[in-house]
Amino acid sequence: MIVHGRGYLFDGEKKNSSITADLPPLNAKTWTAFSINEIFKISSGVRLTKSYMRTGKIPFIGSTDSNNGITAWVSNKNSSLDKNVLGVNYNGSVVENFYHPYKCIFSDDVKRFHLLNNADNKYILLFIKNSILQQKIKFQYGYKFNAGRMERQKIMLPVDESGEPDYFYMENFMRRIEENLLQTYRKFISPPD
Repeated sequence: MIVHGRGYLFDGEKKNSSITADLPPLNAKTWTAFSINEIFKISSGVRLTKSYMRTGKIPFIGSTDSNNGITAWVSNKNSSLDKNVLGVNYNGSVVENFYHPYKCIFSDDVKRFHLLNNADNKYILLFIKNSILQQKIKFQYGYKFNAGRMERQKIMLPVDESGEPDYFYMENFMRRIEENLLQTYRKFISPPD
């Protein structure tokens, strides 16, 4: 495995794996630019001020770049209650985004992304997370990542033969990375022979 930037690149070697045996490397795929609103249904979070927060066990997702976006633990519930979703900051730590497999509520500074033409899937969302993060440098104090720009923002994704996002490839690419990392971790924790 080759480490590159904030993510990992699969080096294309065939490895013993239960994941798709013949998965091409990233640079062998055709990539196309898609607007975020072509890929995702975008939903808003809901404003919840500190004075109305009640301590509890539900993660509250705010516009931060750490702790998987969790800024508080609350018992409040509102229309932003969601799970199996990508939370993308459009204020504060703009463009930072995190996958949330658990039920949580979102601040009004975070948008919720659900895939339009595919079932939401941890691996696909984690793959696309990195494509979105590639746009972070564009957005500074004077050039905000507002809702309109977010919808129109282009991200690069691998495509299948018909030119559509290759969700099968994205999922299996990320599964392969997970499996390779787990194998590496197991070597570290396994007792010596």
